[in-house]
Amino acid sequence: MLRTYKGSCHCGKIRYEADIDLSAGTGRCNCSICSKKRYWGAQIKPDAFRLQCEEADLGDYQFGTMSGHHRFCRTCGVSPFGHGYIEAIGGAYVSINVACLDDIEQGELTELPVQYFDGRNNAWWNTPAETRHL
Repeated sequence: MLRTYKGSCHCGKIRYEADIDLSAGTGRCNCSICSKKRYWGAQIKPDAFRLQCEEADLGDYQFGTMSGHHRFCRTCGVSPFGHGYIEAIGGAYVSINVACLDDIEQGELTELPVQYFDGRNNAWWNTPAETRHL
């Protein structure tokens, strides 16, 4: 079910609203950056995302193919979302960090469907052999 969520970083400088159907699934990846950040994402289209703060408060990190922008708060360092363009997953996207949603109950989080991706081996379509740490 589509619902509008509010999200933010730890200090509150980065704020957004996003229309997300979390029952459609969330994802965890074992690639180098996702595993180090413990990132838990839900992908949406850019028109379902509304940034509600100054762009200048956001840092931007890119690596590898430079197709993804890993955004973070310049003050507290938390990564509340990212965005990019990857043709293989449907083009432009915004990835919401589920852990940064402010108006979701802890019990709801435990019920969310999670798909695991083997980004470490560039085999995104596979589930990694080990997922307990993700």
